[in-house]
Amino acid sequence: MNETLAANTSGTQTWTEEEIRQQPTSWMTALHHLDTQRAELDDWLNTFYAQPGGKIILTGAGSSAFIGDIIAPCLARQLQANVVAIPTTDLVTNPMDYFHAEQPLLLVSFARSGNSPESVAAVQLANQFVANCRHLIITCNATGDLYHYACEHDNARVRLMPAETHDRGFAMTSSISTMMLSCLAIFAPQLFNSHSFASVAACCEAIIASHGDFSQSAFGDLNWRRVVYLGSGGLQGAARESALKVLELTAGQLAAFYESPVGFRHGPKSLVDDETLVVVFVSSHPYTRQYDLDLLAELHRENIALRVVAISDTPATVMEAGPHLYLPASRTFNDIELAFCFLVYAQIFALTASLKAGITPDTPSASGTVNRVVQGVVIHSWPEVR
Repeated sequence: MNETLAANTSGTQTWTEEEIRQQPTSWMTALHHLDTQRAELDDWLNTFYAQPGGKIILTGAGSSAFIGDIIAPCLARQLQANVVAIPTTDLVTNPMDYFHAEQPLLLVSFARSGNSPESVAAVQLANQFVANCRHLIITCNATGDLYHYACEHDNARVRLMPAETHDRGFAMTSSISTMMLSCLAIFAPQLFNSHSFASVAACCEAIIASHGDFSQSAFGDLNWRRVVYLGSGGLQGAARESALKVLELTAGQLAAFYESPVGFRHGPKSLVDDETLVVVFVSSHPYTRQYDLDLLAELHRENIALRVVAISDTPATVMEAGPHLYLPASRTFNDIELAFCFLVYAQIFALTASLKAGITPDTPSASGTVNRVVQGVVIHSWPEVR
């Protein structure tokens, strides 16, 4: 990583800004590295696929868990397999609900540091519950507990992300996006590879460049008190991660929520008022997009929110439905590719909101209530499998 901290016009220097900016380069580095490892990993995965009834669990804690929320539907469809996203925080408290002794399991663990107590415990519990259990560790830290576990056990493989993605800032930015892309490239290389993804990386590079010194968000600079992110399918996972970035980097001073556009009507829409920013991630799928545009039109008719912003890959989808952002010109992206672009917008917004609030983005929790690697978790032993 470049050891010179990024600086904005206020003079504040942050690792977080540097880590947002480096993402397109880190993505391509990770993909090129995977190309050199593909044959051995494909052989290992094929022996798992050959077993009937196997289950793939995508897991992690916090932002690492949201990777699964974003990509599980896509991978389930591509692999025509049982792929689910379950956070380590659920696996640890309720292992009996998710691990089944006779069902072959591939546990894919995402971990920036690989030292979170729940991440380590989830691996151990999976081994305890499941007779035929394998682990794929995708991590950013070569000194973490999970990395060492994978190196020392025959039932595990590890893929290490570029060193700079072991984010020094509190919030996960380049770590989450690079691990997400790497998992997609491992399981669906025909769709996600260094050739096909170059256009997505270039689009995100253009988004970053368009924000200049990051002193202004593309969503505007109004006095929001809450922000709502909405997305359908895997984009709801991107909305969830986007909301978390705002909460983390503003230390909770800016309240943030997420939902699907259709689910939003079932109660959560009641939180919208004249101090609320609503951001809609518009799907590229022509069927799903209809629901996104219906809600956009409804929100504009009601005119309750301070601002409603749609982000779309093409002007034809949003037309004149109020404030909107169009991605830089590129080929048509699917929703998973769009998720990378939408996350970059959300990361920049969270960073600018943090600076506007007078918070240090790299260490937003001055009280130490939350930490870069979670603390205070007591892992209780499971005495026997029942």
